[in-house]
Amino acid sequence: MGTYGFLRFALPFYPQVAFDPTVVTIVVTLALIGIIYGGLVAMVQPDFKKLVAYSSVAHLGFVMLGIWALTQQSIEGAIIIMISHGISTGALFFLAGMLYERRHTRDIAAFGGLAKVVPVLAAVLTVVALSSVGLPGTNGFVGEFLVLLGSFGEYPWATVVAATGVIVAAMYLLRALQRIIYNKLDKPENEGLPDLSPRELAVLIPLIVCIFWIGLYPRPFLRRMEASSRALVEQVRGAPPADEVQHAGAVAPGVER
Repeated sequence: MGTYGFLRFALPFYPQVAFDPTVVTIVVTLALIGIIYGGLVAMVQPDFKKLVAYSSVAHLGFVMLGIWALTQQSIEGAIIIMISHGISTGALFFLAGMLYERRHTRDIAAFGGLAKVVPVLAAVLTVVALSSVGLPGTNGFVGEFLVLLGSFGEYPWATVVAATGVIVAAMYLLRALQRIIYNKLDKPENEGLPDLSPRELAVLIPLIVCIFWIGLYPRPFLRRMEASSRALVEQVRGAPPADEVQHAGAVAPGVER
């Protein structure tokens, strides 16, 4: 909702302020900090749900970078990330809750080898985690690729730094996957866990469909946002600079308003 507010209100209402050089430097720097620092903090989380929460910080850093690059590609990529984040991170939170219901803990170290016990849950968790990383063919790749592609011409150095965030995301999510489902099944408490129930599958399957739909055929989504994103870019880029606005608003001595 915060990033939607920037797109819907902050940029159209106050373009001179939003793209003041000082504001741009601050926002882009904070976006990079969110991408890199959020990923590094997620990497050291022992709690799976906290790991997912900090991954959200990194995703929203990409959104802010895309918004402030203000190209049609970066804006569309930012919106796709907002949609994909709701799908992939929502699914990860669902899965974290399902694991908690089975073991009453979210500690990553409490699991291990779950692929042998709950193969369907392990497969769904793998797909969702890879979509959050940005694997090609999933929703996460489309948004991040468009943001990086659209931002490179405006902020090349910041885009290169942001691209390393994809590597950091792979490090913490793939490591968590290995520890939860692909390590040895060395804890007796995990040997009798039930796999996903029909009710849980009914929740997760629509999200899986959306992950691959956006990843393999994003055109319907991009077509719907094309006109509005183009209009936003034209409106904001066509706004006069802040100093011209102040000059136009000034009243010459002896002249009534």
